[in-house]
Amino acid sequence: MRIILQQLVLLLISTAIFAQVQEEVTPPEHIKSIIFKGPTEDQFPIAQIGESIYLEFDDLSASEQDYYYKIVHCDYDWTPSSLLKSQYLKGVDNQRIIDYENSYTTLQPYSNYRLTIPNDNVRLKVSGNYLIEIYNSTYELQFSRRFVIYKDLVQVGGVVKRSRDFNFLNEKQVVQFTINANNFQLVNPKKEVKIAILQNYYWPTAIHNVPPQFTMGTELVYKYDEETSFFGGNEFLNFDTKDLRAPSAAIAKIELLDIYQHYLFSDMYRYNRPYTYYPDINGDFVIRTLQGDDNSREAEYSNVHFSLPYDQLLNLDDVYIFGKYNNYELIEENKMTYNENNGMMEAQIKLKQGFYNYKYAIRREDGTIELNTIGGNFHFTENNYLILVYYRNFGDLYDSIIGVGSANSRNITN
Repeated sequence: MRIILQQLVLLLISTAIFAQVQEEVTPPEHIKSIIFKGPTEDQFPIAQIGESIYLEFDDLSASEQDYYYKIVHCDYDWTPSSLLKSQYLKGVDNQRIIDYENSYTTLQPYSNYRLTIPNDNVRLKVSGNYLIEIYNSTYELQFSRRFVIYKDLVQVGGVVKRSRDFNFLNEKQVVQFTINANNFQLVNPKKEVKIAILQNYYWPTAIHNVPPQFTMGTELVYKYDEETSFFGGNEFLNFDTKDLRAPSAAIAKIELLDIYQHYLFSDMYRYNRPYTYYPDINGDFVIRTLQGDDNSREAEYSNVHFSLPYDQLLNLDDVYIFGKYNNYELIEENKMTYNENNGMMEAQIKLKQGFYNYKYAIRREDGTIELNTIGGNFHFTENNYLILVYYRNFGDLYDSIIGVGSANSRNITN
C-alpha cells in the first residue's frame, strides 16, 4: 500500500511539473540584442506553417561558446501539450547553433548567433503555441521565447472602437472582431474555439477566454465592450544611436570612454499633458549603424543614459525603462536610481546601435505593475492588436491555431 501511495505522489508531482506554464526566461547579462521574428517586419515571431522564424542574439563574452536549441509545443494556456516530440517536429532538435561570427572593428567584442526554423535538421508539423529554449554547452538554460505557428483556415476581421464606459471614455480602446469559418466545420464553437488578443504583441496584458457573443451563419461575432478593452497608453518615446559622430533629436551628447556613452535629454511626465501623436514602432527596436555595412556584426554597443525628474507620483517604488529591447522585462539592469545631487531618476543601459522605443513603468511595493501612470492613457494612441484563433475538436490532443487577424487604432471610431 505504501509503495502505491509513493508512486501516486510521484505521479502527481511529475504531472504538476509537466503542466507548468511555460514562461519566457530572461537571459544572463552577457546575452544581448535578442531578435526573434517571423516573415514580417515586426519583431514578433508569428508565421504560417512552413514559413521561417528567425532568431538572432549576441554573446558579449565573445568566447564563441556553443549554444543549443530545443522546441516545446504548448496548449492555449502555455502548458506543454500532450503531443510527443515526433508528433510536432519533423527531424530532431537539441542541435547546436552553427551560424555565428565574431564582431569586428567594435570597442565591445561580441559573438553574433543566428538561427532559422525550419532548417535542415528540424521542421514544424502542426500549428499552435511554441517555446524555443536556448542552452549553453553545460546544458544550462540561457533564455526562452514564445512563438506562434498558424494555419490560415478561417478569416478574422477586426476594428478598434472607443470605449462606451464613461469612466474610461478617453482612456480605453475596444477590439471588436468576427471570425468567418467559411467551409471550416464548427460544431460547438463555444467549446471548440478560444481566442487571444494582444496589444502591441505583449503577452502579459493579453486577453483570453472570451466566448463568441453570438453566431450569424458561419460567423462568430465578438462585439463586446468591457471584455475586450485595453488601456490606450501613450506613444512610446524613442532615440536613435545609429550615428556615433553626432547627437540626434533625443540625444543631448555623446562621449567616448571605454565604449561610447549616449546621454538622452531628460524626459517629462505626460499623463497630465494633452495627447500628441508622433510615429512610433509600438515598443520595438531596430539594430542599425552608419559606421558599417553589416548591422549584426559591425554595430557598436554603447551605454545609453536615461533621466526622469523625481515626482511624488513615484513614491519610493521602483521605476524601470520599459521596451522590447529586453523583452519588456523589469530587472535590475534597467531599474532607475535616485540621484540626490540633481533630483533625477537615472538609469544606464548597454544597448547595440539602433532605433529604440521605450517608456517608463512602475512596480509598486505590493508588486502591482503600472505601465501607463507616467505616460498616461489616451484613446487616440496608435496601437496594434493581434487576434489569435485557437481550435480544439473533441478528442484532439492539442490546441491548433486556425487563423489570425489584426486591427489598428489609427482609425479608431466611436
